[in-house]
Amino acid sequence: MDGDDAKGDAMTGTAPGEPQETEAVVVGAGQAGLSVAWHLRRLGLVPGTDAVVLDRGPAPGGAWQFRWEALRLDDAHKVDDLPGMREIGLSFATADGTRPARDVVREYYDRYERAFDLRVRRPVEVTAVREADGDRLRVETDHGTLLTRALVSAGGTWARPFRPYFAGAADFRGVQVSTPQYRSARDFAGLRVAVVGGGTSATGFLHELEGVAAATLWITRRPVRFTDDPGAGVTAVRRADEAARAGRPLPSISSGTGLPATPRNLAAVERGLLVARPMFTAIEPDGLRWADGAFEPVDAIIWATGFRSELTHLAPLGLREPEGGVRVEQGRAVRDPRVFLAGYGPQASTIGANRAGRTVARQVVEYLRTPAAA
Repeated sequence: MDGDDAKGDAMTGTAPGEPQETEAVVVGAGQAGLSVAWHLRRLGLVPGTDAVVLDRGPAPGGAWQFRWEALRLDDAHKVDDLPGMREIGLSFATADGTRPARDVVREYYDRYERAFDLRVRRPVEVTAVREADGDRLRVETDHGTLLTRALVSAGGTWARPFRPYFAGAADFRGVQVSTPQYRSARDFAGLRVAVVGGGTSATGFLHELEGVAAATLWITRRPVRFTDDPGAGVTAVRRADEAARAGRPLPSISSGTGLPATPRNLAAVERGLLVARPMFTAIEPDGLRWADGAFEPVDAIIWATGFRSELTHLAPLGLREPEGGVRVEQGRAVRDPRVFLAGYGPQASTIGANRAGRTVARQVVEYLRTPAAA
């Protein structure tokens, strides 16, 4: 038996070489995945046996465990409580805002998983989902294989940062990082830093870099809008839902919600920190060039330009539409009724992830109870 087989047996608890058979597999234990898992348990599926949750992270916390040390809960969009969280005496509304957000979320998710005995298996990387015999799906991982009747993909977006193409990027002599690679403002001390992107990560980086970097430059593709309009999030969710139903690439949630008009952000606008310039047209070895010929020397570029949904493991199933997206209705893939997507489209932020957990879990159980799926 080689090392990989040994790991697979340890994960599934089956005889050597035999895949575990289960009712539902949930890929990802972030907010959406844990919400689905909690509802599946509540609807009668036994965690670890009927419903298996796989997570590639080394610890609880989803993508939050990888975020930069200086980020606090108050600096990010509101983090909703998971379903049932208050039953165990936890709430992000009363969490310690002075601690790093990654530590708070990691601790709360760990306590949540233990309290509800969700039996998350980690670190497990799902490499591919394929057709199996009958109506089963074959879930291939770096720790073995499972056969399942239903699959919930809740892998989120953190592993797929999007970096737009610009001429000359490969010749830039400075530092280039995407959001998941950012660790601390100290890494940019004394440098001239361009932050590209119009979301809360970009503004967070600019706040942290102020007084540490030699200079900062904020660049966005669209005009920036600071708002406290509670209806902005609803509009963004509606746009994402329309795209998911049509199978189109998903729009950015932050482009629809705008940026929070907090006193901190508004003060930063007044002193010139959060004043965005339009997008440049090319990158040169020592800086950025605009269409009008203007040039700005920079030593580092931070690409806070968003993410794409992590769906590569579903590629063997051929779910994508000609438009480039996966057509999803109420969290279910139109091209394959066995596949459900949580944290996708209108659910791709804390605005909709928890509601999606209940909707997806109910549909999974309904599907498993139909004669065709039996």
